[in-house]
Amino acid sequence: MTQINGLAAEIQSFLDNYYTIISDKVEFASKSVANDLAEHLRTSPESPDKTGDYKKGWRVKPQSRRGRKIYIVHNKTDYQLTHLLEKGHALRRGGRQIGQTREFPHIKPAAKLAVDDFLDRLKGIIRE
Repeated sequence: MTQINGLAAEIQSFLDNYYTIISDKVEFASKSVANDLAEHLRTSPESPDKTGDYKKGWRVKPQSRRGRKIYIVHNKTDYQLTHLLEKGHALRRGGRQIGQTREFPHIKPAAKLAVDDFLDRLKGIIRE
C-alpha cells in the first residue's frame, strides 16, 4: 500500500511507464505504416512503370527529430520525377509550350491510405 506522501511519486512512475509503452507502440506503428506505404508505391498499378526503375526506388528512411524517430518515404533513384509524374508538366519546344504531359496521381492517394491506416492504428493503441 502506498503512503499518502509517496502518492505523487507513485503516480509519476506509472505515467512514465505508460508514456514509454505508448511511445514504443506509436513508433512501431509509424515504421509499419511507412514500410506499407513504400511497398504500396512499389506494387501499385497506379505508379508509373515505363522501365521499372521508378517503382523500385521507393525507400523508407528513419530520421530523428526533436528526440523522436520519424520515417520518411521517398524515391531514392528517381526523386526528381515524383512531382512531374504526380502533377504532370508542360512540354516545350523552342521556348513555346506545345502541350502538357499526363498526370499519374499515385503518391497522394497512397499517402491518404497511409494516414487513414496510421490513425486506425493509433485508435487501437489508445483503446488498449
